[in-house]
Amino acid sequence: MGVVAIVAALILEQWRPVGDRKAVFALVAAWADWLERTFNAGDARHGAIAWAIAVSVPVAAALALHAAALWASPFAALLVDIGALYLTLGFRQFSHWFTGIQTALKSGEAERARELIGAWRGEPAEHRSSEEVARLALEEALVASHRHVFAVLFWFVLLPGPSGAILYRLAAFLARRWAGLGAFGEFAQRALYALEWPTARLTAAAFAVVGDFEDAVYCWRTQAAAWSDRNLGIVLAAGAGAMGVRLGMPLAGVAGLEPRPELGVGAPADPAFLDSAVGLLWRSVVLWVFVLAVLSLVRAL
Repeated sequence: MGVVAIVAALILEQWRPVGDRKAVFALVAAWADWLERTFNAGDARHGAIAWAIAVSVPVAAALALHAAALWASPFAALLVDIGALYLTLGFRQFSHWFTGIQTALKSGEAERARELIGAWRGEPAEHRSSEEVARLALEEALVASHRHVFAVLFWFVLLPGPSGAILYRLAAFLARRWAGLGAFGEFAQRALYALEWPTARLTAAAFAVVGDFEDAVYCWRTQAAAWSDRNLGIVLAAGAGAMGVRLGMPLAGVAGLEPRPELGVGAPADPAFLDSAVGLLWRSVVLWVFVLAVLSLVRAL
């Protein structure tokens, strides 16, 4: 039933993207901000308590709803799973940025592409070259696909009902929301790192299987550790190696050169690699769904 829910949610999102997801995020943001105001006394323990409350209440509510639906009928439980995945899973949560940049670069509208990548990353981008815009768009797409698709799939399958998908997306949201709060936000960062430890490696493995396997594994083993976030470094290095593109590398910042390690091998980023990224991500999704379907069949037999 889990595979059916995943396929249905992906198809539904492509056919009719969520129109009110911002309202859901606004509620989650208000919940996180209230907990931060209530518990933040500058101590890491208070951050851990706030994080536990922040995730346990929605996860418990989702489990209760799923249990009630399952008691009514398996079909009702399936609808609950599809609804939860519809809100937490999918490419449409970031694809509008990527598609806009892809279209702008192909049309020669470099200024429009800079505006979009700046809005996506939340930073000034007027000084970016077209190659830097393409490189950053590829990096953002790889990370976003990991956090909005593959990691959600893993935790949805691993934990009962929709609890895993909700747990992971809340953990990612809290880590981002509380990132600048010092000791209070430390536990949220550690929790997300722990949840991403297995998923980053499975995402990278999928990229290697559906892309250039040897280069993906080589970049994973030799380059990922140099990235500031080891989990994301694995995703980016394997994705870059699988596509044969160079990512990372220093960027010209407003305050000077921003040092970043080099990831990947091959040619510099250009608009053609944006098309390659779309193919890589969709092939990886098909691989994940196929593997999950086989595991479900084996378990049923």
